[in-house]
Amino acid sequence: MHRRQLLQGATGVLGAAALAIAPAAPAQTSAAFPTRPIRLVIAFPAGGPTDITMRQLAENASRVLGQQVIVENKPGAGGTLPAQQLQTAPADGYTLAQIPLGVFRLPYTTRINWDPVKDIHYVINVTGYAFGIVVPADGPIRNWNDFVAYARANPGRLSYGSTGTMTSPHLTTELVAQKLGIQLNHVPYKGSADLMQAVVGGHVMAAADSTGFAPQVEAGKLRVLNTWGEQRLAKFPDAPTLKELGLDVVQNSPFGIGAPRGTPPDVVKRLHAAFKTAMEDPAYVQVLNRYDMLPNYMSSEDYARFAQDTFTREKALVEKLGLAKPG
Repeated sequence: MHRRQLLQGATGVLGAAALAIAPAAPAQTSAAFPTRPIRLVIAFPAGGPTDITMRQLAENASRVLGQQVIVENKPGAGGTLPAQQLQTAPADGYTLAQIPLGVFRLPYTTRINWDPVKDIHYVINVTGYAFGIVVPADGPIRNWNDFVAYARANPGRLSYGSTGTMTSPHLTTELVAQKLGIQLNHVPYKGSADLMQAVVGGHVMAAADSTGFAPQVEAGKLRVLNTWGEQRLAKFPDAPTLKELGLDVVQNSPFGIGAPRGTPPDVVKRLHAAFKTAMEDPAYVQVLNRYDMLPNYMSSEDYARFAQDTFTREKALVEKLGLAKPG
């Protein structure tokens, strides 16, 4: 008994000493994470600008984390499927999702049982889309005035494609049409790759999209009628902004990476640090540049604030277009 008491006492002293010098439990968890591959679900199909740029980011992050970050494509539903998938995924950091802007308008247009602000842990914002409208270079529409004139003369006959119903390209184009008093024929596609094939092939007369259309413009197949930022894009200096065309509309679309609600803070911190490093890799900056995209870093805290502000702002757009779900 005496020997056992001595051992217990020694263990207690050693245990207390170990606790005094050991890092806190969350730091130990961070050091261990990840121990297996991580899945990053993105909202658009393979081959488009989102897929290509996010695969480069994932490759860079894999090197930092020491585990593979595997990109999984989940297109459809206006880019909201990855965020919905987070609602049933374990909150362990091994399932991540791209969060496009459409996620923040989802509760206003669809009945869902989760909250885009409270039920996603916002890890990091990485970049964003710039948008514009393009037409076939060999088609009859040569500029924005031609586009509007045709639409006025042919109500509902000017067809344009977007990357999906309720996406930013769709809603912004409808807002523009509303302001101009014209009626367009919207044709949704699952992503930029399919949309570009459609407009180049003459299946639609125009396309509203992110600047994923850049390679087709550079190849002389498409013409840019306008872009939607505060200023003209360096890659398309001849294309006027909507504001220059007399429309008080500015639309950019930052996006980043979210994790399930309840993901341990130390795991989020580790993921944030890894993806921030991945963003700074020249290979990522270079692939973004192909599509006139730029790194757009927001910390976890800033990204969460952006989510709240955007959620409030998107309600006004949905209501203005008369697309809010019935009460």
